[in-house]
Amino acid sequence: MTSVTNAPVPARVVLNQADIDRALTRIAHEILEANKGSKDLVLLGIPRRGYPLAVRLAHKIAAADPTVDATAMVGQLDVTMFRDDLSHQPTRPPYPTQLPRTGIDNKVVVLIDDVLYSGRTIRAALDAIIDLGRPRIVRLAVLIDRGHRELPIRADHVGKNLPTSSAEKVRVRLEETDTAADGSVVNEVVIEGGA
Repeated sequence: MTSVTNAPVPARVVLNQADIDRALTRIAHEILEANKGSKDLVLLGIPRRGYPLAVRLAHKIAAADPTVDATAMVGQLDVTMFRDDLSHQPTRPPYPTQLPRTGIDNKVVVLIDDVLYSGRTIRAALDAIIDLGRPRIVRLAVLIDRGHRELPIRADHVGKNLPTSSAEKVRVRLEETDTAADGSVVNEVVIEGGA
């Protein structure tokens, strides 16, 4: 008779620092191409990890187009109070919403997030944007698209499509927001759990 144990599956790295950098470089060029340049471009990062990704993307866009001021095109959009699942999620502190000084009216706004999953965070972001102004276009860029959408939302720019099971968790770890257990700097995407 054989005994089966349900030992936890170790986390596996699916993107390392170099992979993340390559994906962000590609997304930056895709954004410039879709916008036909950097005119009227605003990057709004969704906290917690979307904001540092937006900052990184802004610097990559500025490297490709020297007329761009990377810091002037980036903002942070907190969606906490616009979520439809507040009663089902653990309490989390809101982050300040910070728009570029040029605002978002008649701009091309690119929402930036780390992982696209159910689509509920992006739905909340769209509601939050409507409260702040009227952009000409709203696009979405994500580092990881893992599928399992509950709403009809898709990203315009994706770093990596990563098919997963619902039992798995995708963790994006960035040096701006995370540290490894040993205190070292970490930039990676891992999958935890599943069978």
